[in-house]
Amino acid sequence: MAFSLVQHAVNAQYNNLWIPDTLSGTNFNLTIRDTFSQLQTGNQTIAGGVNGKFWGPTIFINKGDTVHMNVQNNLNDSTTIHWHGMHLPAVMDGGPHQIIPPGTLWQPYWKVTNSAATYWYHPHLHEMTTEHITKGIGGFMIVRDAAEAALALPRKYGVDDIPLVLTSRRFDANNQFITTNSAYGDIELVNGTINPEVTLPKQYVRMRILNGEIERAYNLGFSDNRTFYIIANDGGLLDAPLAVTRIRLLVGERVEILVNLGNDGIGSSIDLKAYNAGQPFGFPGGEPNTTGTFGSLLNNKDFNVLHINIGTATSGAITSVPASLVSNTYWTNADVTTTRSLAITDGNPGPGNLPFCFDHKPFEFNTINHTVNINNIEKWTITNNNVFGHAFHIHDVEFKIIERNGSAANVGAFESGWKDVVYVPVNESVSFIAKFDDYADLTHPFMYHCHFGIHEDDGMMGQFVVSPFAAGVNTIKTDVAFTLYPNPANSRLYIQLADATTEVYYITITTITGRTVMMLPQPDLHSGIDISMLPSGTYMLQLTDKQTKAVTTQKFIKE
Repeated sequence: MAFSLVQHAVNAQYNNLWIPDTLSGTNFNLTIRDTFSQLQTGNQTIAGGVNGKFWGPTIFINKGDTVHMNVQNNLNDSTTIHWHGMHLPAVMDGGPHQIIPPGTLWQPYWKVTNSAATYWYHPHLHEMTTEHITKGIGGFMIVRDAAEAALALPRKYGVDDIPLVLTSRRFDANNQFITTNSAYGDIELVNGTINPEVTLPKQYVRMRILNGEIERAYNLGFSDNRTFYIIANDGGLLDAPLAVTRIRLLVGERVEILVNLGNDGIGSSIDLKAYNAGQPFGFPGGEPNTTGTFGSLLNNKDFNVLHINIGTATSGAITSVPASLVSNTYWTNADVTTTRSLAITDGNPGPGNLPFCFDHKPFEFNTINHTVNINNIEKWTITNNNVFGHAFHIHDVEFKIIERNGSAANVGAFESGWKDVVYVPVNESVSFIAKFDDYADLTHPFMYHCHFGIHEDDGMMGQFVVSPFAAGVNTIKTDVAFTLYPNPANSRLYIQLADATTEVYYITITTITGRTVMMLPQPDLHSGIDISMLPSGTYMLQLTDKQTKAVTTQKFIKE
């Protein structure tokens, strides 16, 4: 059944803002599939979604829990799901290497060590990221912890705690998405809603804002220029609220703000706006043209993002801003064990004459650009002397920005917290510090890249592995002896390892013809493998040894 995001009332100027559904707990079922969305009047738009909807459910998880994701790919294409901002093993990360073929169930899991903040999940298939994100595949992840719970903050989801994913789309005459030669959309959407409005209570309201664009940046503020308060960046709460009238948000960045509606009259309204006119050259979406690859009807102008009507206050309303939030401890130059430098360049010399790369090297699957020793505290400096601004994102870690153009004084207060995306304007440099702890894996890399979909699809991406100090293998294995039981099996399949010290790195289950149906990174074998959803038939189980990466295959029958 087609899913309608927007109910267009006759002659209505605005449409009710859609609030994504929620999932909570420790075990989550996410199904990616093609769908339809009634985004505009007329033809429905062919889209993609999670659990049947353009822009999937908001996942609530708690710091300290171990969460299990059951990701079923029912698209006609392969895809991936990256848990943006999460600190987790590389094999669970969902980057370009964790490809989920059509009809396959992928089951990553990890212990949540991130602090309370707003994160998100989205596709990351190389050369297909722009198309899959444009379809609407993605969703919020909200981490909660004890430190955040102890604060007097709005947290009634959809009432005074509002998730907002900002993006835009370009449509053809049949209301279908245009993805080729199109960096920017012509029509603004918030949570998939065109011309959105929402009624919010007369009190302090929390907005969790994500820039989910392909390339456009936002310079956000309110129509009456009121002050609002930044309480969190990408990776967690700031030490104290920061009063501002504008906040710049690049692709992939998140910010949590508090805005006071307590002095507004019930029935009055204000607008959240993008003040994007007159931005410096290189600001994404600041180009003057309205057509072509880098043109848009929204370019280089101020435009409305969300119309806000003021309603009645809730019971237990938040009516003040906390004086302080949490006590963060950040890495400093004195902690640094290793320094690295990356230059944003073109792709010459190299194949394809690509306009944007790192160090003149387009992304290659089999090239590891950097090896990081586990527990390194590293200072990375990104220098951009090539034409345009970029949003630099690194997987695995949250970092502390310490310098812009070589000076701590140039770091904006609005970006003072934990980050995983940073804006690198043209002719500038940014330095940050991060610690690479907990997870070492010489097989599956983590990524760093520009978060503009077109740029990463074109190869503006590199990769690094986190290595244990004692890298290398001393024991040679050609296979791993194990027994499958019961065989035939009905609901659960168990593995008995001949060597109890063997650690399993990966299990892949395929049909007898080689089609992948299940992917289990670093599985917990004690409770067996749930195969109840598999049709009856003969299957092959491939087991990869963690130490040697030797692969052994055995056959089993599903009754």
